[in-house]
Amino acid sequence: MTTNIPTIILASSSIYRQQLLTKLGLNFKSLAPNVDETKYPSETIEQMVMRLSLNKAKAVAKQQPDAIVIASDQTASLNEQAIGKAGNYQSAFNQLKNQSGQTIVFYTGLAVYNPADQTYLSAMDTTLVEFRQLSDTQIHNYLMAEQPYDCAGSFKSEGLGVCLFNRIQTQDPNALIGLPLIMLTQLLDQIGISLPIAKLATRQDDQN
Repeated sequence: MTTNIPTIILASSSIYRQQLLTKLGLNFKSLAPNVDETKYPSETIEQMVMRLSLNKAKAVAKQQPDAIVIASDQTASLNEQAIGKAGNYQSAFNQLKNQSGQTIVFYTGLAVYNPADQTYLSAMDTTLVEFRQLSDTQIHNYLMAEQPYDCAGSFKSEGLGVCLFNRIQTQDPNALIGLPLIMLTQLLDQIGISLPIAKLATRQDDQN
């Protein structure tokens, strides 16, 4: 049974990552890492995502050295070119127009800081999203319905965005939203936190 869990900090201000981490039943705080996310000229997208995940964890661990720190970074790629957040309707429309009939790759890095020995564990999830051939009307209707302007690729896979795809190839659908929970569960297990934690069982016992 897992006991005496240190403070857990999610190194992110993303509401999507906060909602995902809540699914694991852990008590945690969120703290923005405030790191420079500029891509190095010699880096691949995968290398950048892994570096930024670790840098985010390190930035928060420096402030909170006694806490477990969970950090993640994600970048989407089409034909080896990074896809960012659209920010507005026209940019989102252009993104989806370009992605129509294409397959884009989402790289989601994960880093966990273990205060017990001051080490970092890391992992990478790769998810492929194959888009349908989309008409201008379909793109417009989707954007009006969901307005996913703060999402890389201009869609929400957990919502109406599923209408845009032929298929998604992934080990963990949570990764596409921003945090690979299956990998996170495995990394937490490596540092002695075995999920689900005991308090979840206690809640069930209290109901009996």
